Order: sequence, then C-alpha cells, then structure tokens
Amino acid sequence: MFKRSFASKDRAGKSSRPAKRSFRDTTKQKMFESLDSPPVGDAPPNLTSAIVTLVIGKDQRLFAAHEDVLCHSPFFAAALRGQFFEPGTSSRRITLPDEEAEVFSCVLEYLYKGDYYPRLVHDKRRDRWMLEGPLDDGGSPLLSNSPKSPSTHNPRNQHNGGRVPHAVEPTIFHSGVGDLILRDTAVYCAAERYGLDELKRLSLRKQGLQSGIDVGTILRSARYAYEHTPDSDSRLRAHYLALIIRSRRTFKRSGTMQLEMEAGGKLFFDLFVAMCNHIDDIADMQVPRVS
Repeated sequence: MFKRSFASKDRAGKSSRPAKRSFRDTTKQKMFESLDSPPVGDAPPNLTSAIVTLVIGKDQRLFAAHEDVLCHSPFFAAALRGQFFEPGTSSRRITLPDEEAEVFSCVLEYLYKGDYYPRLVHDKRRDRWMLEGPLDDGGSPLLSNSPKSPSTHNPRNQHNGGRVPHAVEPTIFHSGVGDLILRDTAVYCAAERYGLDELKRLSLRKQGLQSGIDVGTILRSARYAYEHTPDSDSRLRAHYLALIIRSRRTFKRSGTMQLEMEAGGKLFFDLFVAMCNHIDDIADMQVPRVS
C-alpha cells in the first residue's frame, strides 16, 4: 500500500547549457575510494582486475568491463562469485539475454564514471541542476499532446558557445515492450535489478528534467515501471502518479488513457488512491481553523 503523500521533488523542468560542476563527482569519488587503486585527482583508477565479457540482449552485443568495477553491483558480485577462470583464458563471461544494450551501456558508464550521458550538471548562476546539452529552451512540461517530443528536434540547438550540444532522445525502443519507453525509467529498473540505489536516484532525478513526452509513452513507461519494480519501491511509481495528477486535464482528454484505464491494473488503483488523497489534502486546506 502506498503512503498517503505522493509528493516528489523530481519536478519537470527545462534543460539548459552545462556548467562545470557535475553531479557525478561525489558519487565517482566514493566509488573509486573502494577500489584497490584510488584515482589521483580526476585520473581513472589503475584497474588490474580480470576483464569480464558481457553478452547483452537477443542480438548478443558484447561489452567488456573490469571485474572490480562490476562488483560494485551486488548482482554482478554474486554472478561472478563462484566462477572460475577457464584454462588458457583470463576472462569471465556473463550473459544477460533480456537486457537492452542501450540501457546496459548507461549502467556500465555509471559504474565507471558515476553518471551516464547526458550528465546531470549544476548551473551555479541559477543554482539548479539540469541535463548537459540544451534539450528544450522553452521550459515545457514533461507532458505533450504531440506524438513526438519537440525537445529532441530543436533547430535552435545549433551552437552553444562555439560547441555543438548533444541532444539525446529521452526515449528508447525497448524490445521487451515492443515500443518506446522513457530511457531513464528503463535505467531505473535496471538499477533496481543490479542493486544500484544511487543510480536509481540519479535516473529518477534526470527523468524529472525531461520534457515534451506524449501521453502514450508516459503510460507505457509507467506500466513498465510497475512491472519491473517491487511494491516496496514506490519512488518511481509515485513519480508517475504525481505526474498524471498534475497533468490530469490532458490525461482526461486522452483516448489512450481511457483504453489503459479500461484494461485496469495496479497502476490505476494506486492512481485512484493518490487522487483521493490529493482531493482530501485540498479539502483539509480549505477548512477554516478554529482559534
């Protein structure tokens, strides 16, 4: 059962140009401190552990990573525990046929760098966090009525102080879903599987900065989140519930929303509870206090 309040600090906002300081710095430093050879300044650690080959997805995309980096994940530490080197080889192999290569690439980048692209950066002048590479100069909310996100096709994103910004699609095609879902939601669910709590927090915060997502993608992503997170982990679920409540006028007019609600599921029971709590909170605020 969900808690009564579904307030989330991960609010939809707009992206702007990157600043020098990155959210990854503290996380990366903590991670490197646990390695055998901590880095000097921003230099990478001197990794000498075995190379692990990872076979990802139905297409069997190959990735390689150092064992001591992978073992920051309890999932990979358990998977590698008990494995032995084959004679004549110095590598180990893990096969993840149900994982998406693009999602795993984000996970692997996080394990090495403490963040994944596009990085979360801090604008000191405005004192706020945003994604590197301006995706939307208009500050539009996460929700959009258009089938495609305008934030990823912005002709104004031509130059940024002499450099070309890197706009990244906020969605990925997930073969298990058979359609587009939000990339950060997929990363969050992967972090749940691999026991990476800080990556969950990071991906949720990044998702709150995306904009211009259509109703169908939001609902597919919400359904994916419910299917790939336990009931005890309510943060990502609460994020979607709060988003739908804030944008309820748009969802109310959506035929996609109507079809989803008719299909039912725990998502819409939780949404009903959240709506009732929201209405109760408003009613309580309107009751005059007796002095």
